[in-house]
Amino acid sequence: MRKLILSIALLFIVPILLFAQQADSSLIVKADSLYESFNEEKALDSYLKILEQEPEHYEALWRGSFLYSRVGNRLDKKSEKKEYFNKAISLAERALKADSTDSQSNFVMAVAKGRKALISGAKDRVAASRAIKKYADRALKDDENHAGAWHVLGRWHFKVANLSWIERAAANTLFGGIPGDASNEKAAEAIEKAISLNEDYILYYLDLAKVYEEMGREQDAIDKCNVALKKPLLTPDDSKLKNECKDLVEDLR
Repeated sequence: MRKLILSIALLFIVPILLFAQQADSSLIVKADSLYESFNEEKALDSYLKILEQEPEHYEALWRGSFLYSRVGNRLDKKSEKKEYFNKAISLAERALKADSTDSQSNFVMAVAKGRKALISGAKDRVAASRAIKKYADRALKDDENHAGAWHVLGRWHFKVANLSWIERAAANTLFGGIPGDASNEKAAEAIEKAISLNEDYILYYLDLAKVYEEMGREQDAIDKCNVALKKPLLTPDDSKLKNECKDLVEDLR
C-alpha cells in the first residue's frame, strides 16, 4: 500500500518538477537573448527572476551585476545611481562567493566598484581604486583575453595617473599611496588591447581618445573618434557616446 501511495505521488510530483525545469530553461534563454541584443533593462528583469528561482545561478549573478552597473549609470539622480551600484556590488559579491577565480565575477566587481567610485568623494574613490585594480588583475589572470577587463584596467591607469592633489593626499595619508605604477601610457596600452580583442564597442574608442588627448596626441585622438563614428550602434549608450566623439573632434580641431 505504501509503495502504491508513493507511486501515485510521483505521478504528480515529477511532472511539476519537469515543468519547473522547463520554465527555468525558457527564462534563461529569454534573458540571454535580451542580454546579447543589449536590451539591458528587460534582461536585468529576467535575470532577477531567475535569481528568485535559483539564487545561486552564476550567470544570472554576474550578468545581473553588470547590468545594474550599466543601467544605473544612465540614471539622472545620484541617489538612484548609488542604489543601482550597491546592488551591482551585492550581486558581484554573490558571484564571487560562487566562483572567486572566474574572470566574469571579478570583472563585474571591478566595474561596479568603478562606477560607484565615480560618484563618491575623494576618500572613497581612492579606497575603491585599490579594489578595482585587484579585481581587474584577477579577471585577467583567469582570462588574459577579456576585453572588458583590459578596458577597466586602462580606465584605472588613466584615472589614477591623473588624480587630483586632494585624492593623492588622501591616498598617501590613509592608504600609504596607490598600488601599482599608473600612467597614461599604460592606460593607452590596455585600452588598445581591449580594442584589439573587441572592435565593436564605441566606448573603448572614446576612452582611448581621451587618453590620447591627455597625452597630447591630438591627431590620434581624432582618428580614434572617427573610427568610433563609423561603428554601428549596439548598446543604449552608443548614440550619446558618438555625440561625445563628435564634440571631442570639434574641440581638438
